[in-house]
Amino acid sequence: MRKFALITAIALAAGLALAGCSKHADEQDQASAQQAKAVTKPTDVNDTKAWQTYLGPLVQKNLQGMAAQQPYIYFITPGQTDDDKAMNDRQLQNVQDTVARGVLPGNLLAFTGPVSATTADLAVAAFKDAKPGTFKDVIVMFIGDKADEQRVEDVIKPTGATFRFVQM
Repeated sequence: MRKFALITAIALAAGLALAGCSKHADEQDQASAQQAKAVTKPTDVNDTKAWQTYLGPLVQKNLQGMAAQQPYIYFITPGQTDDDKAMNDRQLQNVQDTVARGVLPGNLLAFTGPVSATTADLAVAAFKDAKPGTFKDVIVMFIGDKADEQRVEDVIKPTGATFRFVQM
């Protein structure tokens, strides 16, 4: 009888603890959803922190279909300064190396930045030498302006990747 009472007490305590955790998780989800709603599109293309804060939730909202633990996010700078241009050149080399090696199915590559045309230029340059069919079951996301969507999609589609466009 004592064992039964002890087991019952432990089960009750565990149930209450888990219920409290669930409530806390719900509160955190609501807080992060409100924070995501409050973020507006920055006007200064050189405010990297503001852009990353704005673009991060856009990536997070569009991860469906991804089987990997985390996406590969490529943030492309505006390219207006020499430092930005050098950073974008390094980023391009990094993406070209990744494209040449190939990416395992279930992964997601996201291309984003404050200047849609610059981001599109980098994505197009990175995938121009990709072999047809080498990105089957990989998702390539482009976050930018509608005007740049088609040219990025045209270079991604032959690789077999699933192309996902997100309006900025």
